[in-house]
Amino acid sequence: MTKVKICGIRDDHMVRTAAKAGADWVGFNLVPQSPRYIAGDEFEGVSDKLHALLGTAANERVRSVVLVADPAIDFLRGLIDAVPPDAIQLHGNETPDFVARVREVVPNQTEIWKAIGVASRADLRTISDFGAADRVLVDAKPPKGADRAGGHGQTFDWSILKGWDAPKPWFLAGGLTIENVANAIYATGADAVDVSSGVERETGVKDSALIRKFIAAARPA
Repeated sequence: MTKVKICGIRDDHMVRTAAKAGADWVGFNLVPQSPRYIAGDEFEGVSDKLHALLGTAANERVRSVVLVADPAIDFLRGLIDAVPPDAIQLHGNETPDFVARVREVVPNQTEIWKAIGVASRADLRTISDFGAADRVLVDAKPPKGADRAGGHGQTFDWSILKGWDAPKPWFLAGGLTIENVANAIYATGADAVDVSSGVERETGVKDSALIRKFIAAARPA
């Protein structure tokens, strides 16, 4: 059965909605440039809002992912010490060496994920360099001049994944919606998908009905 991550959640209600709909992970965005940034007060280590969201996810028995971009190692130490999520998603320009250092700092019970933007078959080769990551997200490359690496609602040419021998567990991301997710899974063989803008009624605002429909579309009867 295809696994589903609903990313960019900003409130407890949507955590509960995603959990009840059968999501495997819920993601919380700590990239200030993103419209899905959880906001709240600036913090050292963790904000009260993130603490509450992680607590709700734990109570709902859905795994939690904290999304960061080019974080400082001390920031990650504070995050883990305060409220350890189930996974940390690195969604910036992190190098393989940096990911390896993060893996050394973060306890093994918290997975390290790395998002990789792709546009061609050649881009897939870089994924094998990130051996320290537990999982990778194969996402569309951001538009030229973008202020962040992901969350732009753009797809990429899924045919580049045909016959690809993935070196580790992976997610398909980038522009997935209730209309295209089933075809995306069929075309790529992905057994896990990540969605954010595709389940929003407006930028940064999740829609309960779209979340339920997306999960149902990713797991046809």
